[in-house]
Amino acid sequence: METPLPFRWKPLHIDRYDGTTDPDEHVDLYITQGFPDLAQGAALNWYTQLPVESIDNFDTLVRRFTTQFATSRPHHVTSAALASLRQGDDKSLRAFMERFASISVKIQKLNPKVTLHAMLMALKPRPLVDSLCLRSPLDMVELRARAAGYIQMEEHSAFRDQVRNKP
Repeated sequence: METPLPFRWKPLHIDRYDGTTDPDEHVDLYITQGFPDLAQGAALNWYTQLPVESIDNFDTLVRRFTTQFATSRPHHVTSAALASLRQGDDKSLRAFMERFASISVKIQKLNPKVTLHAMLMALKPRPLVDSLCLRSPLDMVELRARAAGYIQMEEHSAFRDQVRNKP
C-alpha cells in the first residue's frame, strides 16, 4: 500500500465482477489492471469475507476466485446441440438457418462434415430437402447458397399470400 503508483498510472476502467459471468475472463482483465476495486455483489461479499492473510500471493487469489465462481463460466456448446436441432413445422427456412448458424458458430473445432450431416437431418421435408436428396451438397457453403434461393421463394410466396388475403 505504501508503494508509489507508477508514472502515468491511470484508474481502472473495467466493470465490477458480480458473480454471473465467466470468472476467467474477469481474471484476465484484472491481471493487467487490478482486483478489489472491480468486485461487486456476490464477488465483493466473497472477497471482503476472506480470512485475514488467507491470500499469500496472486496465484492463490486467482485459484480461490475461479473456484468460488466456477459455476458462472459459460456453457460450452458441443455438436450434440446440432444433432438434436430440428426445423419446426411453423419455422421459416430463414429462421431455422439463422438458428442453426448461431448455434454452430459457438462450437469449437466443429467438423464440417458433422455440420453438413446435422443440417441435412434437421431440415423438414420441403422442396429444399427434395433438391438436396437429388444432388447432395458438397459442403455447407453450397447448402447455404442453395437454401438462399428457397428462402427467397418461401418469403415471396408468403408475401404473395398476404397481398391476396388483404381486403
